[in-house]
Amino acid sequence: MAVYSVAERRNKALNLLKENGQVSVTELSELLDVSEVTIRKDLQYLERRNLLIRTHGGAMQNNYLVQDQHFEVKGKKYADEKRRIGEAAASLVQDGDTIIMDAGTTMIQLARCLHNKRNLTILSSAINVAMELMHIPDVQLVMLGGVIRSTSAAVVGPFAETMVNEHYCSKLFLAGDGLDPDFGVTTTNGLEAHLNKMMIASAQETILIMDSSKFGRRGLSRICGLDKINLIITDSGISDHMKKVFEERDVPLMIV
Repeated sequence: MAVYSVAERRNKALNLLKENGQVSVTELSELLDVSEVTIRKDLQYLERRNLLIRTHGGAMQNNYLVQDQHFEVKGKKYADEKRRIGEAAASLVQDGDTIIMDAGTTMIQLARCLHNKRNLTILSSAINVAMELMHIPDVQLVMLGGVIRSTSAAVVGPFAETMVNEHYCSKLFLAGDGLDPDFGVTTTNGLEAHLNKMMIASAQETILIMDSSKFGRRGLSRICGLDKINLIITDSGISDHMKKVFEERDVPLMIV
């Protein structure tokens, strides 16, 4: 086992953090062959210099907070990964399903892959997602009403919440802006988060479709913990650290 100097240890921790978005004290202790007490001191030192943020049992990058962005900007990022995720999500939709579709650019990719499905009933909170679905002849589309958020093209507020509360669906496809295993699935807007909570309560199972760039990051508002997620569909950019975390939390993972 190599012996690392203090500087080498701390640089190694930062490099792993850059690669994975999040690291644990136990992982660093085993990798660097030093005590967990030593690792905690290293993380404290790096946090004081604003190089990371400590969490329970580890650390995350200091740019972990997600900023609200316009959906047109989001749509240009990780486009191929989102397309693959959308195709994989569509493969889980059965003829006759009743589903809820959250807002998000990955959700648009899912909508584009539903043209060969039959007898679907879909509740949608996003105008751009609904625009894709309305061209499918065998889909009964229920568009939620409410106040439109221009950045996400989604409706929020009590009208949308009342409509969701009056339905029960087989599947919810949830997007979100970030996933921190300790804090849960998050979004940048509190009203969207509240609507998402009601969607989860109105669905038999919740499937999170999220590209791997969002792992280890947090939005302003919490939607739910990992215990509410039945399956995560993501791309092959997911780190080994995150794979291990999801395995330890017994969260099924589909990588495309």
